[in-house]
Amino acid sequence: MPKNDALEASPVAQFEQSLDELEQLVEKMEQGEMSLEDSLAAYERGVGLYRRCQGALEQAELRVRLLSDPERPGDAQPFGADDGA
Repeated sequence: MPKNDALEASPVAQFEQSLDELEQLVEKMEQGEMSLEDSLAAYERGVGLYRRCQGALEQAELRVRLLSDPERPGDAQPFGADDGA
């Protein structure tokens, strides 16, 4: 069962769960029925979820780079770099 523990601990594996929780939190905050204290706590939780999602996306990008060119992952260009923007 160590494989399951590794998957559960992986930021990439937890991305969907974190994103779902973040979306629910935003919906709740948008209703405007939370106290100031609850709103601040929810905001703090949301920032943590956002950072977890961002970290998972960065790890996923790194994995794609490694799979695309395992010999030279540092030469890979960031996604969107060739779109002329």
